[in-house]
Amino acid sequence: MPDPSNLSTDVVVIGAGQAGLAVAYHLGRRGLQSGRDVVVLDRGPGPGGAWQHRWSSLTLGGTHHLHDLPGMSDTGLSFSTAPGDRPAREVVSEYYGSYEERHRIEVLRPVTVTRVSRWGDRYRIDTATGSAVASVTARVVVSAAGTWTSPRVPFMPGRELFRGLQTTTADYPGAAAFAGKRVAVVGGGTSALTFLDEVGEVAADVLWFTRRNPTFHDEEDELSPERGRVAVAIQDEAARAGRPLPSIVSVTGLPRSALVRRLESAGRLERLPMFAEMTPTGVITREDVAIELDAVIWATGFRPEVAHLRPLGVVNDAGGIAVEDGQVRGEPGLFLAGYGPQASTISSNRAARVTAKAITELLGR
Repeated sequence: MPDPSNLSTDVVVIGAGQAGLAVAYHLGRRGLQSGRDVVVLDRGPGPGGAWQHRWSSLTLGGTHHLHDLPGMSDTGLSFSTAPGDRPAREVVSEYYGSYEERHRIEVLRPVTVTRVSRWGDRYRIDTATGSAVASVTARVVVSAAGTWTSPRVPFMPGRELFRGLQTTTADYPGAAAFAGKRVAVVGGGTSALTFLDEVGEVAADVLWFTRRNPTFHDEEDELSPERGRVAVAIQDEAARAGRPLPSIVSVTGLPRSALVRRLESAGRLERLPMFAEMTPTGVITREDVAIELDAVIWATGFRPEVAHLRPLGVVNDAGGIAVEDGQVRGEPGLFLAGYGPQASTISSNRAARVTAKAITELLGR
């Protein structure tokens, strides 16, 4: 791929995680050449999407099932047989790198997209200083930026006063940083449970706070087809209406997995209602009880990364975008991949084929 300060192409894909690579693959199957007709931009230093930034103790054996990319069998690799005892960030990076090479998907790295704006009948994509390309113009933009760079931290009175350590899932430094500390884990999803497990082994004390009572179901790991359909339908309805997307766990609940059973046996699933405020040395409960803490882990989920799309006027005041079948309403050349009902790895793969078909029709290819 040529590397001038500016590029012009038919399609720009922002993000080389699961959703972005799946779209690039299907565009290639429809005859669009990567590096010429399609330019893929990624902010990471190498392959792997957000997985390359996850903490070292996270393994594929301890997470939800990761579905293969379309055409991944051509690489001779599959996540179904991937090692479950190595850091997931290493395994996924290796597998994605092999995938990009096998399917000749050229990715410009590192590129941090700062804004997407209209440029006559095209779009202009501007990037941060130090990126591998300064700007790109294109007829079509596919934003597959994901959520990892946009952790959700709820408003909490006094949070800025707390003198202890505060971290989000994206910045989690590993359990060793919490050795001997009194720690609060906030959040009701799988990441929160993982932190309760890891940190609970080394902390002096670990408390679990959630906004609502967690709901557990009897499925070991995977969602049932029915539960999955309900989750997708709720996400799709919110996306079409342009509302902020609900958290997945609020829709699906948590599986009664080996992790959950281990936490129950260790007595670490005693959930506490969300505290009312923070102080320099801890938190105050809604019953006005002070709890001393040294650290708080905000495992409170993520928002879709859409800040770069604000110049187009498609992001409403609530932070939502009206999206139907992956296409932004009122912007025929703008698509979101991995957004809302496409958030899971299997749904993003299926949706990528539909998106690629719509793009090639729009281009007249």
